[in-house]
Amino acid sequence: MKGTTVEKNAWDVTGELAVFLDEAAAHVPTEQRRVLQVLKIGEEFGEAAQAVIGATGTNPRKGRSHTWRDVESEVCDVLVTAMVALHRLGVADPAALFTAHLEKTAARTLAAREA
Repeated sequence: MKGTTVEKNAWDVTGELAVFLDEAAAHVPTEQRRVLQVLKIGEEFGEAAQAVIGATGTNPRKGRSHTWRDVESEVCDVLVTAMVALHRLGVADPAALFTAHLEKTAARTLAAREA
């Protein structure tokens, strides 16, 4: 399965996606592409929220229009989009930045558990 995501890590794959998207949008100024990529996170979150509403059947007009598997898929889209955003923002090492941020966030949050 050469060249598939099976032999690449998520940061490599999202880096490739970022390059592809930047090439496809080369006619758009860099700063605007960055802004649009961050806004794309919001769009994907909206789709995840819509899937939750559909999975719980809380919109009487639509009923149960989604499953929890749909929700899982939409949340994955949010994660991928956010990872691509770190690349497109020009972060030199998005994986390292994310790892450092996760460690800080986890330490702060889990410290509250011990308090």
